[in-house]
Amino acid sequence: MTDVLIVGCGPVGSVCALMLAQAGIDVTVVDRVQEPPMDLRASTIHPPTLEMLDSIGLAEPLIAQGLKAPVYTFRDRATDTTFRLDMAEISDRTRYPFRLQCEQYKLVQAATAELEKLSNVTMIFGAELRSFEQDDARVRATFGSVDGDRIVEARYMIAADGASSLVRQTLGIDFGGFTYPEAYLCYSTMLPLEERISGLSLVNYISDPNEWLVLLRAPSAWRVLLSVDAENDPQEYMSDAFKDAVFRRLLNSDEPVETVHRTIYRIHQRVASRFVEGRICLVGDSAHVNSPIGGYGMNGGIHDAFNLIDKLRAILLDGGPADLLGLYDRQRRGIAHSFVQAQTMDNTRAMKEGWGSRRDSQSAGMADVVADPVKRREALYKQSMFKSLDDEREIA
Repeated sequence: MTDVLIVGCGPVGSVCALMLAQAGIDVTVVDRVQEPPMDLRASTIHPPTLEMLDSIGLAEPLIAQGLKAPVYTFRDRATDTTFRLDMAEISDRTRYPFRLQCEQYKLVQAATAELEKLSNVTMIFGAELRSFEQDDARVRATFGSVDGDRIVEARYMIAADGASSLVRQTLGIDFGGFTYPEAYLCYSTMLPLEERISGLSLVNYISDPNEWLVLLRAPSAWRVLLSVDAENDPQEYMSDAFKDAVFRRLLNSDEPVETVHRTIYRIHQRVASRFVEGRICLVGDSAHVNSPIGGYGMNGGIHDAFNLIDKLRAILLDGGPADLLGLYDRQRRGIAHSFVQAQTMDNTRAMKEGWGSRRDSQSAGMADVVADPVKRREALYKQSMFKSLDDEREIA
């Protein structure tokens, strides 16, 4: 029997595994894919997340592969008004006063490379969870693969199996919230957009009631994110004709733009009604999903991981009380509601409305924040996720 079974080896599952293994706890990680995919969706790592990753030896390898983005820009597309915030202003609070733009699969690769060096880790790929049961002493899970069924017993199980989590569904845990009526379309292009659009930083939020955009520079490419009508045929949005029209409006030019990747997906705002059921804990997307505006999804999941593993280490190594898991549930579920959900909904609403009829007041508000050092620092502290972690510690 292993100490902890982790279902899912994405960024959150692999970080959980590495934290546990480095503490000397026996870990088994199982994922249904044969090898971690090169998932391009999440690409932002916030300063406190970098500090956490540094504690397990992952920050510097990722920084070496990523792009430091200390400045991010808000732009009103209709008026071309821009507001810039610079994380250098909170350099007294963090060793990493920047957002790191680095694709999430690189985090998974770095974590799994470290896991492969450790003797107290068992990694099983290409095995899909079929069923599980638990009692007062252990969790017993059955996985199916081309080689037949495999049973894993563990003292605790962590579900890091994504938004469609079979673990959460099997436990009957409600996943309340809503799905946005729009779908999100993402293009990746090698075209140097910074040479075509003046005033771009590596992170840009462009508000517009007709066609809002997020322009992010990842190491591999520029990524252009926009919303489209989810009721229409997705193939229309994946076509060259639609892509050409988007870039024609963006660049005000008929210049041909090649894309290296295109994807379309639905966006949800949901939080599980509980993060803990007996000896089973939910983390990351299995526990909460949100709009990608602001880059809080993967970061919030990693914050789940650090909170939970601190509790599990206390239970497994120090004989701490099992009700520490209840504290994990209260803290991280509370933050999922009070910060991650609230902030991403506010960010998304501002992008969609393009400030609308409130443009003048919104613009004046942003100008006030940018002009006031105290308000700037408060905004940076909140956007960088430090405030959410401070708030978490206040939850008993």
